[in-house]
Amino acid sequence: MTGDWVRQATKTLAQLGLRARDGRDPAISGISVDSRTVKPGHLFAALPGTAIHGAEFVPYALRMDAAAVLTDRAGAELTAEALAGWNGALVVAEDPRAALAGAAALWFEVQPEHVVAVTGTSGKTSVAHFTRQIWQALGHRAISLGTMGVEGDYEARLAHTTPEPLTLHRVLAEAAEAGVTHAAMEASSHGLDQRRLDGVRVEAGAFTNFSQDHLDYHAGFDDYFAAKALLFNRILEDGEAAVINVDSERGRQMADIATDRGLALTSVGRGENAMLRILGQRFDATGQDLRFSVMGQAQMVRLPLIGGFQAENVLAAMGLALAVGDSAEAILRVLPDLQTVRGRMQLVAQRDNGAAVFVDYAHKPGAVLAALQSLRPHVMGRIVVVIGAGGDRDQGKRPLMGEAARAHADVVIVTDDNPRSEDPAAIRAAVMAGAGPEATEVGDRAEAILRGVDALQPGDALLIAGKGHETGQIVGQDVYPFDDAEQASVAVAALDGKI
Repeated sequence: MTGDWVRQATKTLAQLGLRARDGRDPAISGISVDSRTVKPGHLFAALPGTAIHGAEFVPYALRMDAAAVLTDRAGAELTAEALAGWNGALVVAEDPRAALAGAAALWFEVQPEHVVAVTGTSGKTSVAHFTRQIWQALGHRAISLGTMGVEGDYEARLAHTTPEPLTLHRVLAEAAEAGVTHAAMEASSHGLDQRRLDGVRVEAGAFTNFSQDHLDYHAGFDDYFAAKALLFNRILEDGEAAVINVDSERGRQMADIATDRGLALTSVGRGENAMLRILGQRFDATGQDLRFSVMGQAQMVRLPLIGGFQAENVLAAMGLALAVGDSAEAILRVLPDLQTVRGRMQLVAQRDNGAAVFVDYAHKPGAVLAALQSLRPHVMGRIVVVIGAGGDRDQGKRPLMGEAARAHADVVIVTDDNPRSEDPAAIRAAVMAGAGPEATEVGDRAEAILRGVDALQPGDALLIAGKGHETGQIVGQDVYPFDDAEQASVAVAALDGKI
């Protein structure tokens, strides 16, 4: 790779937007948030954490000849003894995460010319991918970043939906150096709250929907919503674009936040005031016909996508593409070529009797509800659902997921998802409490999928919910190979006598 951010081996603290307590301005050769990666001349960011403060690792960073330490007041107090007599620079910030994000942006310097971000409880991945697909079909070099990693004209793996600032800005810089001009990224509530997107020049933001999730991290619904709103009241600059689904009360509230901030609003929804408005949908076994309006002009398009909610995701993606300068006419031409994201209402197998098997990432009550409701118009027979809940996550959503399955599926099988450190049986019991006495409990996920496939009659459909694109199952500290799509294909082949 080439580029000024690579060729310039060092930057001073001042060039990174930072100021040391004593005014020192040393040359910085790199930035680390993990003390194990510190090298001579690095700036070490000692950030507060949920379990331990990063300042605990400052002594190690000093032994590795760090030139500067960035922390908060608590971190400075924790490391006062270690820093005594040290010749480096100490930067104490009220918000060290914001300071780190800004420094990372200045360190790497370059980003794709057009960056958009998507937030919301569900649909972030699909909107980001559809936006990237639209751009690529129109001849732009584009990427999407999020749950699936970095995909498109530059690819990389990511550990988090919204990576920490050093990784995020490095990836954006590398993508730009590779010729990428357009990037669509998922903006998680964690990422927004922890200021991971600060310093990213976001041109347009989208909001999909809002339902219960991440209450193991956020204090409550209002706190969770406030984190989502940070995309519009902090990340986006005045005059930039906001694409917001206004069908819900929370969506309308987000639209008010955007307009109060001075953002250019494009509303999406089914109501008569929506600028990108769904007028009608017709469903069949392989997709849907969508009638919608663009700024009052009626349009028709065929989408090879399962699930009514996908129309809302497509229009949100269209709104983002419009916001960065592509024409409605050009976008409309490429919409029929959109493909579903792996693990999002993905058709993975079909039995000889015509029954279909779908895999979806739905692991929240609202997402399970939306997936089942959206699948129903495509299915002439019964809907069978295999569902579970992850361990070490919001426990309150488990019975609600069971209730959603009970209300909108004909056959419910409760199984393990990623139990992590929790007792799998206790997790299943919580889901069963909502799913009701007619639900079947099968702990082994492979057996549960096999039973679901075996139950399929002509015209039926099976939805395997929860893990989507994931290729492993987390039990304790171990990750075992497990792919819902692969298991479904094997079960279909076995039951139809093909293996």
